[in-house]
Amino acid sequence: MPRALLLENIDPVAVELLSSAGFEVESLHGALDEADLIAALDGVDVLGIRSKTQVTAEVLARRPALSAVGAFCIGTNQIDLTAAAEAGVAVFNAPYSNTRSVVELAIAEIISLARRLTDRDRALHAGIWDKSATGSHEIRGRTLGIVGYGNIGSQLSVLAEALGMRVVFYDLEDKLALGNAQRCDSLDELLERAEAVTLHVDGRGGNAGLFGAEQFAKMRRRSLFLNLSRGFVVDHEALRDHILSGHIAGAAVDVFPDEPKKQGDEFGSVLRGLPNVILTPHVGGSTQEAQYDIGRFVAGKLVDYSRTGTTTLSVNMPAVALHGSSVSRFALLHRNVPGVLARVDALVGEHGLNVDGQMLSTRGPFGYVVTDVNGALPAELLAQLRALPETVRLVTSHHRP
Repeated sequence: MPRALLLENIDPVAVELLSSAGFEVESLHGALDEADLIAALDGVDVLGIRSKTQVTAEVLARRPALSAVGAFCIGTNQIDLTAAAEAGVAVFNAPYSNTRSVVELAIAEIISLARRLTDRDRALHAGIWDKSATGSHEIRGRTLGIVGYGNIGSQLSVLAEALGMRVVFYDLEDKLALGNAQRCDSLDELLERAEAVTLHVDGRGGNAGLFGAEQFAKMRRRSLFLNLSRGFVVDHEALRDHILSGHIAGAAVDVFPDEPKKQGDEFGSVLRGLPNVILTPHVGGSTQEAQYDIGRFVAGKLVDYSRTGTTTLSVNMPAVALHGSSVSRFALLHRNVPGVLARVDALVGEHGLNVDGQMLSTRGPFGYVVTDVNGALPAELLAQLRALPETVRLVTSHHRP
């Protein structure tokens, strides 16, 4: 029976789906450091994580039996994708499932900051009645600047416009503007125009330190700032300085450069205790609806891969989905050099088998071919396929896909 290890409190639907697919599933609440993860992966075929667990090249080298990793979140920068591909480990994530949850949190925080609800709440809890309109504003008619116009940024654009906001955005790629949103040619242009700036960039290394003292200084006076993307994108010391100076009227931060690994661990930040600042513990996508959808989506990808070799939406493997009904199937990840497919088909023919269906896709240095044949796979054929000098990993399926 194949084994699956799920970390970081992944939704129970993932356990149900993997169990029903024949996996023995172990589920843990917290993240594991490198040494503990290597130990825990003994005999494990499939690993499920969220954002805290680091799947390093060392982990992958020490556990060659691992066949797939599911990132039950959007980001995959916690996984060494190159090393995973080199080891023949397919990686899947959930690029869409928590989009709505993050967008709703951003909208709620923009309104809360504009109305200074956090300050009003704290005052009343302290027994102080401070009924005043000073510093409180509607968001209707205000300009929202979205940095990063991907799945989250573009959906936020639509909802913000429905609430009466003007929307401008900046993205490195040429993205189609939705509704009446206007594209900015530079980040500086966006900062000049926006009264609220929200970051929704990805985790690529080039985004580290994207927003610091220079960018805060270019924002309009008394504007709002939100970061629900990656913690390492923002200089929190610079943000603190601009809040204390009054240049930034309020901020909401959901992600941090260093985050506690477990529930209940102590959290430290220079942003604690500042006026009109909302701090949330990386919960942008943490709604029951989003976590269920993520659990269902990623577990489904892991099951499809283990059953049929399907790599659709894998972040590090060539995308292949072969639909058929043959007796046996094998999937071969190999070095992308000429002649591999011809040798594979020749070996199949030498063993008296016929290819009923086949699909090949390449991605950089790797090729991935899924082949259906009309009979059982002889052990000698499998040994010959594994012995090919270009082979990275061979996966077989002896039931109808």
